[in-house]
Amino acid sequence: MTVLVTGARGGVGRRVLDRLHTAGHTVRASSRTPAELSVPAGVDVRRLDLNSPDTFEAALHGVVKVFLYAEAEGAKEFFAAAHGAGVRHIVLLSSSTVEGPDAAADPLARHHAVVEDALSASALPSTVLRPGAFAGNALGWSHAIRAGQPVELPYPDAHTAPVHEDDIADVAAAALTGETLIGRTLTLTGPRSLTFREQLAVLAELLGREIPVRELTREQAVEGMGRFMPAPVLTSLLAQWAAAVGKPAGTTGTVRDVTGRPGRTFRQWAGENLGAFAAQD
Repeated sequence: MTVLVTGARGGVGRRVLDRLHTAGHTVRASSRTPAELSVPAGVDVRRLDLNSPDTFEAALHGVVKVFLYAEAEGAKEFFAAAHGAGVRHIVLLSSSTVEGPDAAADPLARHHAVVEDALSASALPSTVLRPGAFAGNALGWSHAIRAGQPVELPYPDAHTAPVHEDDIADVAAAALTGETLIGRTLTLTGPRSLTFREQLAVLAELLGREIPVRELTREQAVEGMGRFMPAPVLTSLLAQWAAAVGKPAGTTGTVRDVTGRPGRTFRQWAGENLGAFAAQD
């Protein structure tokens, strides 16, 4: 059984690849730029670009299962090619944003919903993973924290339930190597709701020093963050954060149900990644 892992350089994709390879499964890694992939010995590497259907055949040849990052462009064509190649199971990394009340009007949610809809229409057996906020999003604060500068945030009291990327990978690997999760849609969260301010407090405690927070107005956030992300995406994020102020995020027991152990906490993630936040010499 060959498993194709797309987005093999990503924080989740690489973890999935490593788990499957360690367990002795035949794994194929794919990327738009395969020359930049560094994979374990014995892992086949192929080019796959969902915007280039001519890359589908070679990437899918002999593949039985696929771990797929959601990419709206080319999704319908990819699923048709996968069906034709004999793929028997797709595990899709989607997003919990599709469950929001305004998902149809939300650019982030719509991106993932388009892929989910195309997968459903394809009739391919599938498992859909809908994680919420990644714990690794906190790395966006690392530059300021290393430099001893305030972390600038709009809506610092917005809640999320950050999920550890290792938990997402564990659930994905279980889905790819078993049959019980086929046909299911799983929402993944961390075990506890935390505000951004509370997440920073965890990092401050582990670092043993204060991390000041400077709250930005929405206008300041649009000006500053708009240099790094498209306006529709930024608008979506700011709306989500504004709606989450003072409202604890819901949590699920999916990680425990699938793996038999509790989900990893944000504190655990912070401890494992503390070096990224250590003060500069």
